[in-house]
Amino acid sequence: MAFEYSAAVLDHYESPRNVGEAPRANAQAEVRSDAHGDRLTLSLRITPDGIVEEARFRAYGCVVAIAAGSMLTEMLHGLTLAAAAEISDADVARALGGVPETKLRCSVLAGEAIGRALEAFQARERAGR
Repeated sequence: MAFEYSAAVLDHYESPRNVGEAPRANAQAEVRSDAHGDRLTLSLRITPDGIVEEARFRAYGCVVAIAAGSMLTEMLHGLTLAAAAEISDADVARALGGVPETKLRCSVLAGEAIGRALEAFQARERAGR
């Protein structure tokens, strides 16, 4: 089955931004879809005043999964923790210019990854690290 992808999806797939792990990351999460095999790892460096200073990702999966990880890192840069927590899968899909309905499941890892990374950061902060 052939899909028509937006220019933004193709751009982020062909030239993904912020690939790798953020140096001195203080928040990280890995999420996966057992049903489809997609996997997304998100690492963040968050400043002491709660700003996402750097976001990086690694993704294994289809075109949309990789593009969504790339777009998510761009969306997160410079945001407060509260603003970052508001990013949804739908926001990422919209920022990509939309994704085919049958491929929406591939972009849903983005919202889950940011939620888990922020939870990890908050747990680390509570523990005084």
